[in-house]
Amino acid sequence: MAKTFDVLVIGAGPGGYVAAIRCGQLGLATACVEEWKTPQGSGALGGTCLNVGCIPSKALLESSENYERVMHKLAAHGIKVNGASVDLAAMLARKDAIVAKMTKGIEYLFRKNKVTWLKGHGRLAAGGDAWQIEVSGGEDNGKVSARHVIIATGSKARHLPGVPVDNQIVADNVGALAFSQVPKRLGVIGAGVIGLELGSVWRRLGAQVTILEVLDEFLPAADEAVAKEAWKMFTREQGLAITLGAKIGKVAANKKGVAVDYVTKDGEARLECDRLVVSVGRVPNIDGLGAGAVGLKVDSRGFIEVDAHCRTSLQNVYAIGDVVRGPMLAHKASEEGVMVAEIIAGQAGHVNLDTIPWVIYTAPEIAWVGKTEQELRAQGAQYRAGQFPFSANGRALGQGEPAGFVKMLADARTDRILGVHVIASHASELIAEAVVAMEFAASSEDIARIVHAHPSLAEVVHEAALAVDKRALHI
Repeated sequence: MAKTFDVLVIGAGPGGYVAAIRCGQLGLATACVEEWKTPQGSGALGGTCLNVGCIPSKALLESSENYERVMHKLAAHGIKVNGASVDLAAMLARKDAIVAKMTKGIEYLFRKNKVTWLKGHGRLAAGGDAWQIEVSGGEDNGKVSARHVIIATGSKARHLPGVPVDNQIVADNVGALAFSQVPKRLGVIGAGVIGLELGSVWRRLGAQVTILEVLDEFLPAADEAVAKEAWKMFTREQGLAITLGAKIGKVAANKKGVAVDYVTKDGEARLECDRLVVSVGRVPNIDGLGAGAVGLKVDSRGFIEVDAHCRTSLQNVYAIGDVVRGPMLAHKASEEGVMVAEIIAGQAGHVNLDTIPWVIYTAPEIAWVGKTEQELRAQGAQYRAGQFPFSANGRALGQGEPAGFVKMLADARTDRILGVHVIASHASELIAEAVVAMEFAASSEDIARIVHAHPSLAEVVHEAALAVDKRALHI
């Protein structure tokens, strides 16, 4: 007889494992199907984000930034270092150890909350009073049944047609986190989040990095002032070679390297490199889910159709995270997982997609929440803007990280905050205040009246709020 659960979650990434844990906390008999295997062949929880995405990339970013500080920034502090070098194997081992610790941590949380981990691939087999899910290709093969199903299968890297990825010479995010040596010349296709983050890692470790971007704009999703500042920092100050409007043609790879033919407004060109990273976005992962067989509605781009509470077209079937509409961000997936778990348990669940923070973990970091200035202009909105630089902040100067600014946008009539944009060394941390403020419908005056610790980087958020009313104090 098939095992029966109240809830079965397909996928154990940030959306799936959080959904499963919350279901367990709420007293629901819960199982989570996950097929991920480590390079050593053992099962692992955490999905793309933890195993080959968010967590390992941030570990390498920190390691490469430390090397950059030693080589180029500590001298200004009166610290002299001779003979510094990179032990790439040790750096990668540190990254892998962090990943292993966190995946084991999720296993512990599953045990703590009585979540059953079914190792294998989950496929919707049949509906009825309870859903039948077939598990295959792993240690727990067979059919299980559940009254509620949460699909959290995430996304996978988009590949270019005719460009095979072997994750040795031509890599996506998986291979780009595990090069066995620093490439002398690294090519990157795509100047989005992944391309910029991984390109900057290998640039700091000594690679000559060239990024080809098909769009004519740089970081079009970011506020225009932030994108302009980031372009200056990445290209002029850090030495990333970024070509916009590059239409990719033939890509020829062999054991020695890669040749990429492309066309810009200036004509045809060729990039020759030792390694190539393809980072042209991600697509929903619904491979082998059985969507068609059970009538699950999927749109033309491969996203599962859901309502505001992540209900699909099928009774008692939900979908969350990268496989549905909205930003492909781990924290968005996690909060959708909590929402769905609470709805299943009879509680009220809610996720506000308008206050989801975005972060690019370059150096400096870029983070924002809400509307950009170009979006407000396009909408014909009446707004006021305040901006303040970190170069006038004592804490930033003391840290030797004075680059960047905070920009705040507020409604011209009500003063309600419409968007906050940060480019700075700790933008990922600073944006949290803006998210809280916007979630509670705060005005710029509210932030301007709140006491911020001195000296702190958060004072720049305070000054930007003051600047909305043209009364910044320190500039």
